[in-house]
Amino acid sequence: MRFCFVHLAGEPSPRLAVERGNQLFSLPFQGGLRKALEELGPEALFNSGAEATKAIPSEQVKAWLPPVHDPRTLRDFYAFEQHVKTCRANRGLPMPPEWYQAPVFYFSNPTTLKGHNQPVRRPRNTQELDFELEIAAVIGKEVVNVSGQAAEDAIFGYTIFNDLSARDIQRQEMKCGLGPAKGKDFASVLGPVVVTCEHLAPRRLAPGRYDLSMKARKNGVEISRGNMKEIHFDFTRLVERACADAPLFPGDILGSGTVGTGCILELGPEKTGGWLQPGDVLELEIERIGVLRTSIV
Repeated sequence: MRFCFVHLAGEPSPRLAVERGNQLFSLPFQGGLRKALEELGPEALFNSGAEATKAIPSEQVKAWLPPVHDPRTLRDFYAFEQHVKTCRANRGLPMPPEWYQAPVFYFSNPTTLKGHNQPVRRPRNTQELDFELEIAAVIGKEVVNVSGQAAEDAIFGYTIFNDLSARDIQRQEMKCGLGPAKGKDFASVLGPVVVTCEHLAPRRLAPGRYDLSMKARKNGVEISRGNMKEIHFDFTRLVERACADAPLFPGDILGSGTVGTGCILELGPEKTGGWLQPGDVLELEIERIGVLRTSIV
């Protein structure tokens, strides 16, 4: 099943909907996906989506908001070895052995999330604006200190995540050892839908690992291609790490980190038409999830 959060013409508040085929259907629930997961639970929400029959005319949709617009926390991991290894090699650095010991993450800003087709303003002090092609898991229920199957069962579904990055600011701040800070703080993009795990089941290779192609296009030209199956630490491991001694709650977001070749930093600006500029349009595509489009202004 495919859940989204849309703003309709003539309505004061956005509403939760399900997408079947090319048609949206309204859910009889006031609030977003996080609230629905908290109050209904994953199973009842799934049943509500299956029973939805009130069609939404496409011309009535004013905006696609992040499918989870108000997560309590937004963690972003660093789980694709190819991306980490290539970016470090580009700087003449070896892989740190600690990277292989456990998946690491940082906390990003859940209050600056953007949705599909929503413009993002380039930060004032950067000349090196970049995208990151990622897949993200949405947590469906509260868990703490779980592992194995219980960790995978905590995942409600997956969505596309664009972890926008101001590389020059990030490079400066990382020297202080406290993370990317303002290099990531200004905006991230999520959407267009959250696809439940059962919808992805035909492509499941192992717990928390799926065979899903991932692509990025800049101004209509494909510049990146990877696959979710190449992730070093699968999403079961990411959930285990994130909920160790700290609870995860419904609606929390876990980003995978950049897939191999999934950013300008890794590929090189000279090979991708330069850093992102106002007027550029990004399209991030993940098989069975969809296309997440962002314009830079």
